Parts: sequence; C-alpha cells; structure tokens
Amino acid sequence: LQVDMWQPSSTFHIVEGTVTDVRVPQNTSQSLLPYLQQANIQYTILISDLQKAIENQTGLRSHRNRRSLSEYNYEVYHSLEEIQSWMHHLNITHSDLVHMFSVGKSYEGRPLFVLKLGKRSQPYKKAVWIDCGIHAREWIGPAFCQWFVKEALQAYQTDPATRKMLTQMYFYIMPVFNVDGYHFSWTNDRFWRKTRSKNTRFRCHGVDANRNWKVKWCDEGASFHPCDDTYCGPFPESEPEVKAVAHFLRKHRKQIKAYLSFHAYAQMLLYPYSYKYATIPNFSCVESAAYNAVNALQSAYGIRYRYGPASSTLYVSSGSSMDWAYKNGIPYAFAFELRDTGHFGFLLPETLIKPTCTETMLAVKNITLHLLKKCH
Repeated sequence: LQVDMWQPSSTFHIVEGTVTDVRVPQNTSQSLLPYLQQANIQYTILISDLQKAIENQTGLRSHRNRRSLSEYNYEVYHSLEEIQSWMHHLNITHSDLVHMFSVGKSYEGRPLFVLKLGKRSQPYKKAVWIDCGIHAREWIGPAFCQWFVKEALQAYQTDPATRKMLTQMYFYIMPVFNVDGYHFSWTNDRFWRKTRSKNTRFRCHGVDANRNWKVKWCDEGASFHPCDDTYCGPFPESEPEVKAVAHFLRKHRKQIKAYLSFHAYAQMLLYPYSYKYATIPNFSCVESAAYNAVNALQSAYGIRYRYGPASSTLYVSSGSSMDWAYKNGIPYAFAFELRDTGHFGFLLPETLIKPTCTETMLAVKNITLHLLKKCH
C-alpha cells in the first residue's frame, strides 16, 4: 500500500505511539480504513477530499495576483515567477537596503537568488542567513521569507529595534531554496518535496535537499533509495542547490552568526543536533535563545511551539543543513517547523499566512537581537 508520509517524513521514525499523518490516494482509502480497524489502530480523517482542498487554494489565483508589485499581496502564496519578479522589484526600489544576487544555478538551470538586506554602514558586520523552501511543498516557508523582508523594510522607518538590526547586521534571505521543486509543486504535484535532479538507474526524480549536506551524510533518518522522500542523494552536495549554498556559507562563515531555516509543519523550534542525541557545546546560549524566541512567538496568538534539540524533539535525521551550518562554525543554527500540527498540514490556508508570519517574525527578531548581545 503506497502512502505519502507527511509527518514524520519516513517510516524510520515510527515507533509505538507515534502519531502519523499520511496521504492516501482515493482508491486506496477503501482498503486502508478496514485494515486500520482490524489492526485496532485509531485514525482520524483530517482532509476528506484533498483534491478539492488543493483546487480551493489555487483556483482563485489567476485574477487576483497579477496586480502591480506596489500592491504585492503578502497574504497569498506566490509562484516562483512571482517571487523572483518581486525580488527584482525590491532590488530596484529599495537599493539602499536591498541587494539581490545569485549564488548559483539549480539542476534545471534556474538562478538561485538571495537578497542581502541591511544598511551598508561599517565594512564588517555580523550576518544572519535565512532560507525557506528547502522542501517544495512547504509553501508557508517562502511566504514567511517574503513577509520577513516586507516587515524589515517597512519597520526600518519606524521601529528602533528593526533599525538597529538592519544597521548592525546583514540578513541574507533565500525565499526559495529548492526552486525546481517549488516550481514543480505549482505545476505538477502539489505535494512534491525533493529537488528535481534525474537519477539514471531509477526512474525517480529528486533528492531530499535536507539530507544532502556533508554532516553524518546518509546515516540514520535518511534513505539510500532514489525513490524515497528522504533520499540522501548519490553523494554529499550532489545537488547544485545544496552545493551553491554550502559554498556561500563556507565563504562567509566568519561573518554569519546565525543560520535559520524554515520548514513546515509541526510548530517547533529546533536546534542541533539532528543526527545524534548529544548536547551542543554552547547549549545554554542556544537553549535560552530558543526559550525566549518561543515565548515571543506565543505572545501574539497563544500558539505554543515545542523547542529543543532536533533529534529528541522531532526525530533523528542525518545530512541536514542546520547541523552542517553548526558544524561549520555558525554558532546559532535553528530550524523552524511552522504551523500547523496536521489539521491542514502542507495545505495551510492563505487566511493563516498573516498570523503565522506575524508570530514567527517576533521569534526571529528575538533571536536576532539576542545575537547582538554577547553570548557564544
């Protein structure tokens, strides 16, 4: 019985008592549900007609989003083309604070654009790296990256804390890490997760870009099989997207003090390690940063995030970007799992973009301002 694992991302992580979200094809559910009843496994149907839910979310798109960029709507999901032209637009209209550049090309030849945000003041400044959309179907990630940029640019004029952040630091923001996969999730398969590289021996596409980093590569929580969702790739940094970002981070590792990666869904704030149950050397600093960030987030709408080391809070996974960043000298490395906890899963409605981004913004600001205080 072929099912698509939503949470956790692979069967490795299922033990007795694990709550698991799976997507099943319509014709399969007739045989699955009696089986679950027989096996005495409790289940709840969260979304009874997924196709309809997808159509509801993408159906209204064409006429409402093609407005001029000056009225860019941050409360809807945007296609890759829309996001890239929005980046171009900001690069022109906010040239004092925004610099757009590319770190390389994707497997299918698309540019990997990054926005450098901050006041060009002193030559050396600490920096924060933020990426979204490593996994294609997690659309709330890219939505948050765009929201972050909008908020930072707006608040720069009025809010002293934001002004301080952008004056004393640079932010490197990559709204869509996995550009090919994201594009594919708009055009072909809404629940695509991986990159789109071709595998010669198998007819399966893609590698899990968050299992492809050179840190305990393809160990526990990753798969060697090219057709699996957590396929680690033929070798570390086999994916041009991962290689390009890793190269950029290595080059700027002295300057970059924090690495933040945005995923969905689980409502968690995770820090290293992912690949083992061990305590990081600067645990107390990182832990207190996480504690404060989660409290800041909760202050907006009362949404409680769990926080802690990824291995024990979520599950063990090897070859993740967060572990790699930490191992390469970036002292604060975090992965956010944004809303929700499974009710909508990857199909988080557009009405929840604003509250999700608003609360997440508080957490990110909190972590960033914490960086400006000395604690390493």
